[in-house]
Amino acid sequence: MSLIFHKYQGTGNDFVIIDDRAEQFDPTDHARIAALCHRRFGIGADGLMLLRNRAGYDFEMVYFNADGAPSSMCGNGGRCLVAFAKYLNVIQDKAYFLAVDGPHEARVEADGTVRLKMIDVAAPQPADVGEDDVFLHTGSPHHVHFLDPEESPSLAEFNVFAAGHDIRYDQAYDPAGTNVNFVEVPADPAHPWPVRTYERGVENETYSCGTGVTAVALAASQRGAASPVRLSTPGGELEVSFEVRPDGGFTNVWLSGPAVRVFGGEL
Repeated sequence: MSLIFHKYQGTGNDFVIIDDRAEQFDPTDHARIAALCHRRFGIGADGLMLLRNRAGYDFEMVYFNADGAPSSMCGNGGRCLVAFAKYLNVIQDKAYFLAVDGPHEARVEADGTVRLKMIDVAAPQPADVGEDDVFLHTGSPHHVHFLDPEESPSLAEFNVFAAGHDIRYDQAYDPAGTNVNFVEVPADPAHPWPVRTYERGVENETYSCGTGVTAVALAASQRGAASPVRLSTPGGELEVSFEVRPDGGFTNVWLSGPAVRVFGGEL
């Protein structure tokens, strides 16, 4: 049976998306998913998503990492799937869908920007690795490391793969591991916060990570950043807005940015 697929990207975070409302794709065939995501022998992507029917919702998001394994929430993936649902006329400008971390709302703006409401997030906690690092769970686990502006290398020169790999596999995060974000603190907190992310499941740096920049924005609020926070990734700029709860946690968290269809095909 042929497979019709679509390729989407959100600030360079790219995905293979399949309309699986008929449930003909085998979600347990992890080897096939990994092969489709392979950048040399497949379509190439940071992950694969299925759009499925779900009673009580506009659709369900089923997400897999590039290694073929089911994954936790993907923020840019969710935004791209909303854009895909609009492309299919499953939704118009608003969506209410189910993901692995629960229900989500989303909106598609006139300029193509997709705004995704994230889950409520607990206050940043001291990370088990690194003296000044913090940990947040924004639908996926995220370690956040702020680079010291007085030291080198800069974020542009930083070895994200090596440092991210070491933290991702540190025994403190066994057995599931964590995603790792490296942040350069801007002189003016109103300016975009540069971020680079090592993603588990991809096992490399990605051009962008939606749940990652969400974690960074919330952590940055403890360093003078006010909502909405702009964040600059290698793949483009995203924005995160939020409200701080009395307990230091966060609610009404929205991730906003572009979500673009790149091409489609048949295998």
